Amino acid sequence: MSVEVRQVLSAHVREEIDHWVAKFPEGRQRSAVIAALQAAQHENEGFLTPAIMDAVAAYLDLPAIQVYEIATFYSMFETKPVGRHGISVCTNISCMLRGSDEIVAHLEKTLGIKTGESTPDGKFYLKREEECLAACCGAPMMMVDHRYYENLTADKVDEVLEKLE
Repeated sequence: MSVEVRQVLSAHVREEIDHWVAKFPEGRQRSAVIAALQAAQHENEGFLTPAIMDAVAAYLDLPAIQVYEIATFYSMFETKPVGRHGISVCTNISCMLRGSDEIVAHLEKTLGIKTGESTPDGKFYLKREEECLAACCGAPMMMVDHRYYENLTADKVDEVLEKLE
């Protein structure tokens, strides 16, 4: 392993990658890219840099383009600095029918930002609206830092935001 990879990817991230690589047959390390990027993004204040993506590719012995394709395709990855707490609101039909538009409007008003923006203090990032977060029975719902909050009202949203550091 190169010195550069060790400098970019912490021992913890490398351990997490190794854990996931071990779950797949030999030669199928590409299957661990999503977990590798999640671990690296988490340690880098919620976003991926080209250096991080290159280091993940080198560590997994993959062409860098394969890592970049995944990092830019999935909405769970960010390639620019964003707020510490990522907020996604489901806007699929079930959530829309139960008021997700009002939840988005409430968040935008409360935080003083639009979707796709971060608050000036860097605390919150209101991600683009999500097409489906697979929690239709709890509509409307949002995900904050990969944790689901369901059956939302404006008051429930405010409670969630107040509890975040």
